[in-house]
Amino acid sequence: MIKHVLLFKLREMETPEEKNKVVKTIKQRLEALKNVVPSLVKIEVGLNENPLESFDIALITEHNDWQGLYDYRDHPEHVEVSKYIKANVSQRCCADFEF
Repeated sequence: MIKHVLLFKLREMETPEEKNKVVKTIKQRLEALKNVVPSLVKIEVGLNENPLESFDIALITEHNDWQGLYDYRDHPEHVEVSKYIKANVSQRCCADFEF
């Protein structure tokens, strides 16, 4: 099994309401991938509640193997969500590992 872990920090937004809307939209769009990406075994999307930390969103996905992760990465629905995320994120970090 492969675990794919990402952290996202949103770009500066004009208002807290705008940021809240973007965060919720990212969460909803990522979670919706569970129903359309066959190689996605599990997905968790967490929104940071600790004001002392700088990243806003944590994403954890699980895949049966490396090919499953690559299929997820390249799936058209994931590509569309990624475009939205990239337009709204200033930083991203990732780690992938077998477990």
